[in-house]
Amino acid sequence: MATSLSNMLLKGIAARSLSRPLNGLFNHYRVRYSTTVSNDSDTHDDFKPSNKLESSGISLANVVEKDVKDNPVMIYMKGVPDFPQCGFSSLAVRVLKQYDVSLSARNILEDPELKNTVKAFSNWPTFPQIFIKGEFIGGSDIILNMHQTGELKEKLKDIRSKQ
Repeated sequence: MATSLSNMLLKGIAARSLSRPLNGLFNHYRVRYSTTVSNDSDTHDDFKPSNKLESSGISLANVVEKDVKDNPVMIYMKGVPDFPQCGFSSLAVRVLKQYDVSLSARNILEDPELKNTVKAFSNWPTFPQIFIKGEFIGGSDIILNMHQTGELKEKLKDIRSKQ
């Protein structure tokens, strides 16, 4: 009886700790995560979070412009081509992969500022956003339509295949 009582007590404590954050900490599947950054002076600079883009002096707008210019097929999506995080991004990747072209991609979920910068760059509100040879094409619905009409094959015909 003592064992079952202690098991019930532990399950109750575990369920309570999973359900609410406490002082910037939360538990998920018995793993403890922190949502705050420590200001511990003993932490080495290599282990402190940093924004490499800010320290480089390059703006996100420049990064997006360079991505679009340097990559024949560029997709800004939720997730990455091997692991899309939404159905629309997955559809766009599946359509583009049929043409055996190299896909360059950025995950907009990693940086909300990147997401806003891409929206401003293309003047398009939704994702994924696909650029081919520096030209904004659109999202998954447009890529699918172009695939069905044969326009996408024509657009991608001179892009070198994956190695």
